[in-house]
Amino acid sequence: MKKYFRRHIMLRKKYLDKLLTGEKTSTIRLGMYVPKYDEVIIHSGGKPICIAKITKVTYKKIKDLTDEDAVKDGFGNLKTLLNELKKIYGGIRPEEMVTIIELKVRKDLRNLTPNSIYLGLKPSDIARLALRYLRNELNHEELVIINKLAAGSSIRKVAKELTGSTLNRAFIRRTLRKALKKLISQGLIEARNHTKEA
Repeated sequence: MKKYFRRHIMLRKKYLDKLLTGEKTSTIRLGMYVPKYDEVIIHSGGKPICIAKITKVTYKKIKDLTDEDAVKDGFGNLKTLLNELKKIYGGIRPEEMVTIIELKVRKDLRNLTPNSIYLGLKPSDIARLALRYLRNELNHEELVIINKLAAGSSIRKVAKELTGSTLNRAFIRRTLRKALKKLISQGLIEARNHTKEA
């Protein structure tokens, strides 16, 4: 039976460094998962860690996994991967299906650029993070805006839809800045100052 995942993938902390350095380029999940979107937010330890693009999804039986699959998932060989899958899922059977989700990190959320508008994040990125972590802290009007931006609408399009004019973008931007400020103040994302060495 196929399951769907939306815009969020949970990852154990011990795999993060390998993912962020490019040593881990996939994650393997027991069962058949179908992504609804080609971009996801990777979370670990109750925080968003990075935004990644799904580059490929493959379905295999456990018995058909290879050393190459293990290396892409950040393991030295197939035996090590299978031992880890057993630890995570308990007993696994050779005929069970797995989903191999290949990823490319687009943005590390732990080290954003402070001198860039919205710290270099897209409005949709901020909106998706806000829906995940701030839903109870936003009022109804803000949630309407955030939901539309999270669905991929542009600031101009949301302003036109809600006010009848693309010129009324200021309150959309205000909502985004408020959400971003809350995400930073709660330690969910970080803006680090980059100093140039002389």
